[in-house]
Amino acid sequence: TDTVTRLRRVLRSSIRSDFPWERLPMAQVELMQGLAEHPGSGIRELASTHRLAPNTVSNLVQQMVVAGLVERRPSDDDRRAVSVELTDLGRAHLTEWLEAHRVRLASGLDDLDTDDQAAIGAALPALARFVAALERDL
Repeated sequence: TDTVTRLRRVLRSSIRSDFPWERLPMAQVELMQGLAEHPGSGIRELASTHRLAPNTVSNLVQQMVVAGLVERRPSDDDRRAVSVELTDLGRAHLTEWLEAHRVRLASGLDDLDTDDQAAIGAALPALARFVAALERDL
């Protein structure tokens, strides 16, 4: 866990120094990633997926609406509920965020020898399966 925590921290810090516009709270980034995977999700669905209280998600979504990153729409199924969609600006910010991380990771990998690069590359499929298993257990 120490390595994963340090990786997240160093990525977040380096991205913020390389890309000063990147000030999105991680919770908002994670919601945006969820909306990219599941467009039109509702507040309760987002809360359940991210293991957050619905009022917390509602507050985060409201902040993102004000920032122009997402928009709320009345649900087709239930007039009391809303669906949340990324705006073009939200998609652009998420794409830039992902690309900035890709560039940072590539830079770090370039500093390693080929054996370490190969070991990390070989471990990624197992790591992806590990993450999927952890997500199923939530």
